Amino acid sequence: MQDYRNEKDEALIAVARAGDADATEELMRRYKNIVLRSARKFSFNQFAEVDDLVQEGMIGLYSAIGSFSSAAGKSFKNFVYLCVVRRIYSYLRFINRGNPEGERSEIDPESIPEGSTPEDLLLDGESDAEFRLRLVKTLSDFEFRVVTMYLEGMSYAQISEATGKEIKSIDNALARSKRKLLHAFSEIK
Repeated sequence: MQDYRNEKDEALIAVARAGDADATEELMRRYKNIVLRSARKFSFNQFAEVDDLVQEGMIGLYSAIGSFSSAAGKSFKNFVYLCVVRRIYSYLRFINRGNPEGERSEIDPESIPEGSTPEDLLLDGESDAEFRLRLVKTLSDFEFRVVTMYLEGMSYAQISEATGKEIKSIDNALARSKRKLLHAFSEIK
């Protein structure tokens, strides 16, 4: 087993894509806490257990390893967070859509339709990549997380719970982000 603990993420991603299971395992180990925290934050939903959410989050993490592009200048950590949260969120929406009465059902993650995973939606189209790049370059890490969650349809209260920040901080972050993005996107014209 190769020891990759001191390697940078970008180097590990390249080696993992070449088929090195040890490199993939190291990346999964490094970012599993993002998956665990995200799963716990979304476990308020009565339809899914934390273990199910962790499994979905790990699928999102694995997918992030395969689809990350450093050429766009974005942070792998932010990309992982985005893929994990969107995978979990999509899973919860999928479950809730089939359970209007709130009954728990067993769902095979493979039954989620192809092309509707968060990674597919996130990486669909060049304009979306340009939009993400502009977000990452313009916003702070916290603002990026808040805007991403807001765009996913989360309420201020849910974002507050997920980030551990007060609702006023969420409101301020969204207001700052709006000003920054209006300025950033007005420069394009």
